Amino acid sequence: MRMPLVALALLSALPAVPAAQTATAAPRHRPPAATSTAITAADLMTRLYIFADDSMQGREAGTPGHARAVEYIARELIRLGLQPAGDSGTFFQTVPLEVTRLVDGTTLRVGDSAFALRRDFLVVPAIGLPDVGALIAAEAVPAIYGGKLGESPLVAPDAVAGKLVVFQAPDGPNAWQFWSVFGPAQYARYAGAAGILVVSLDRTPDGAVNFFLSPQVRLAAAAGPDPRIAMVLVTPAVAEVIFGGPLAGLLPGTEGRAVTARGGVLRGPPEAPGRNVVAIVPGSDPALRGQYVAFGAHTDHEGFGRPVDHDSLRIFNRIVRPAGADDAGRQATPAQLDSVRARLDRLRRSGAPARPDSIMNGADDDGSGSMALLEIAEHMVRNPARRSALFVWHVAEEQGLYGAQWFSDYPTVPRDSIVAQFNMDMIGRGRAEDITNGGPGYIQLIGSRRLSTELGDLVERVNRDGGHGFTFDYQYDAPGHPAQYYCRSDHYMYARYGIPVTFFSTGGHPDYHMVTDEPQYIDYPKYARVTSLIMEVGRAVANLDRPPLVDQPRPDPQGRCRQ
Repeated sequence: MRMPLVALALLSALPAVPAAQTATAAPRHRPPAATSTAITAADLMTRLYIFADDSMQGREAGTPGHARAVEYIARELIRLGLQPAGDSGTFFQTVPLEVTRLVDGTTLRVGDSAFALRRDFLVVPAIGLPDVGALIAAEAVPAIYGGKLGESPLVAPDAVAGKLVVFQAPDGPNAWQFWSVFGPAQYARYAGAAGILVVSLDRTPDGAVNFFLSPQVRLAAAAGPDPRIAMVLVTPAVAEVIFGGPLAGLLPGTEGRAVTARGGVLRGPPEAPGRNVVAIVPGSDPALRGQYVAFGAHTDHEGFGRPVDHDSLRIFNRIVRPAGADDAGRQATPAQLDSVRARLDRLRRSGAPARPDSIMNGADDDGSGSMALLEIAEHMVRNPARRSALFVWHVAEEQGLYGAQWFSDYPTVPRDSIVAQFNMDMIGRGRAEDITNGGPGYIQLIGSRRLSTELGDLVERVNRDGGHGFTFDYQYDAPGHPAQYYCRSDHYMYARYGIPVTFFSTGGHPDYHMVTDEPQYIDYPKYARVTSLIMEVGRAVANLDRPPLVDQPRPDPQGRCRQ
């Protein structure tokens, strides 16, 4: 599931946890000889241990590891006999991604003072702020003080032409998020400057710094023209060198020393192509097979994290951050730290070796959904419904729902022939120790009645009449819910076009967006039951005499998602 920007930026701000020993070895997996037509826990385990293996290198979009993952899916689709529905008769739909990377040798100097990247300054990449993220090439360019953001007066825009304008960030602990008071409309006024420096690096969390320094993937087709403005975060110490002392008392327009800055970020292609995987099981009814029930999941995860002892991190998160990365800002209390230390001490005394880990395998997020799609495809290719089944494995969900955006904008079947879409994202967990009120019957449903009351009723009926025994948690579907799950996974890209959707999930857990999201922690019997429910719901829609009625307002396809 895609993370909000702030949580993503804070992810690697997790405190260093002392290395610990494991109490027991990870469970050994002995896969069966081959998968079967039936949806089974054994089949799902076989597939997930392949898909979430270290050899896939965390499946980050645009990397060779992700390419290997989608090639595995395509090989399985060939073996199972599905119909390719990607580009040019293949199973792949190319999604035009681009990556922004920091230029080697990015520097900042004031006279004889040379400053260190990360410690003293940081170039802001293009991260969704229009115009920001340009290369900087300032050779002995004079600096000018712009004032404190959020206050007035600021320096007049015509006074900064050809100069580096230096702004102080607002007061307070969240000053690094200065764009709340200095957004596109404001900084566009200073587009004539040689660059913008903001004195906020000292208050920028380590996780945000790591995020800014990391390559950023986005949809090239939506990127627009090259950014016009270079923005650099600096520390107060750098600003004092520029202006010869503290900024307190300076008036906007005060001239400082000349600054030389070179480098920044460049846009370019990823290491490997971004690809959706698309396949069809044709329907059995000649009158209805031109309509599609779509099943979707995302194949990408987060690549590599920082090295950490697997068991130490897992203990820390279970005690302090039960929602994993969604709790990235939560700090441990003294009592919680005592509990962490006590459990770590027990592990150390066990004598088992530590497990250093850096690969974000994403077994639940969203290996579980991706491999459930293969299980459903294997079942339906032998047992087709009246309408056709459309299977789409989306790329780059974690970066911004880009694969689903591309497919819904440029579908390989007529968009108005898709009568419903069922999204699976994190469907392998949901135990009581994972989430409040969790257990064998726990599932979250999101979006099932937002466009079609009839679809939501059908999901309930299939669960009840089919004896699946699930209790649906609708709390995260509430309008305005702060978690914004309706807007954070691929189903929304279909819903914005008026296609009824249902998002199935077993919810978050302490391993969410962590190196600890691995196959041994999946609840395989429940995972198989969830997969069977989704298949039966899709089959029920595929066998209806008419598509589910859309009786609720449709969103603006180009507007911003609002939960």
